[in-house]
Amino acid sequence: MTPQPENDFAVWNDPSWRPLEQLSEEKTDIIRMMGAKWKDGSDNGFGDNLKTEVWREGPSEFTRKTITVAGRTLTSLKRRDVDTYTVWTLKHFLSDADDLKAYLQLPEPTVGEPDVSAMLAEEEALGESGIVMVGAHDPICEAAKLFSMEDYTILALTEQALFHELLQRCARTVFSQCDKVSRVFPGRLWRVVGSEYASEPYLPPALYAEYVVRYTGEIVKLIQAHGGYARIHSHGNLRNILPHIAAMGADGLDPVEPPPQGDMELWEVRETIGKNMVLFGNLEATDLENLPTDQFEEKIKIALDEGTRGEGRGFVLMPSACPYGRTITPRTMANYEAMVKLVDGN
Repeated sequence: MTPQPENDFAVWNDPSWRPLEQLSEEKTDIIRMMGAKWKDGSDNGFGDNLKTEVWREGPSEFTRKTITVAGRTLTSLKRRDVDTYTVWTLKHFLSDADDLKAYLQLPEPTVGEPDVSAMLAEEEALGESGIVMVGAHDPICEAAKLFSMEDYTILALTEQALFHELLQRCARTVFSQCDKVSRVFPGRLWRVVGSEYASEPYLPPALYAEYVVRYTGEIVKLIQAHGGYARIHSHGNLRNILPHIAAMGADGLDPVEPPPQGDMELWEVRETIGKNMVLFGNLEATDLENLPTDQFEEKIKIALDEGTRGEGRGFVLMPSACPYGRTITPRTMANYEAMVKLVDGN
C-alpha cells in the first residue's frame, strides 16, 4: 500500500494490516490506484460561496459545508469514524429541482495543469511488481452524490432535461481533467467509477444509455486516444446494461458481482463480452471477511474456473472491495492467503 499519514482515521495503521500488506507486496501483482494533483489555476468554482466547518465528537469527525447561491443555502454534513474507512453523508447538498437550479448558477470549476510526479515515482518504485492505475469519477458519479439516493432517482427520472444540465456541467470538468492527465500519463490503466448509479434497480437501461454511455463513453475515448485502458467500475446488476457497457468500447469491467449481489454469473459475462474486455472480480468482500476458509476456497475455485473459461481477453481475480475496518481478522487473513495459494496452484 502507498504510505499514509499517521492519524486516527487511517485504519490501515493498525498492526493487524502488516501481514496483509506483506502478502500483497510479495505474492500478488499490484494495481495501485492513484490520482493526479492539480496546480496552476485549478479552482472548484465555489469561491467565497463555500464555508467549511470541521469538528470532533468522540470517535467521530464531522464536516459541514455550506454553499450560498441564488438566495438559497445548500448544506452537506458528513461523518467519519475512527474504526471504519468510509465517510457517511448525513445530509446532501441538493434535494430537489429548485436546489439544483440554484446550484447550476455557481461559477464553473476551472481545470489547471496536472502534477503526475507522485504517480511516476510510485510507478518507478513498483518496478516489475505492479502498475499504477488512475482513478476517476464519471459525470453521473459527480452529479448523483450531490443528492440522497432517493432524491437522486426521483429527479433523474422526472427532470431528465435538468439532470442533463448537471451532467453536462460535471462533464466539462471531468473531460478536461481526463484529457490532461491521459496526455501526460499515457498508456496506463484507468478505473472509471459511477456506472452503478444508473443501473437497475435505480434507473431503467434506457436512462443508463442517456446518463452513462453518452458521457462515460467520451471518457473512454479520451483515455484510449493516448494509449490508455479504461476499466468501468459497476457494482450490482449487469444483465440489461451489459450491451451499453460493451458499446462504450471499454477495456475492462469490475467487480462482476455474483448473485445475489449481481444478476449474472461470471461465465455469462465472459461469454457475452469477455473477448473484448478484461474482467476483474468476482469475490464478494463480505465472503472474504465472513466465510470459513474452506467455504471461501470454493468461491475462489468457481471464480477461477468461470473467469478463464473459453475465449477471453483476460481475467484478474480480486475481491469486490477491500477491508474497511480497523482490524484484519485471522479469518480475513486466511482467506487472502487462500486466494494466493489457489492462484499459484493454477
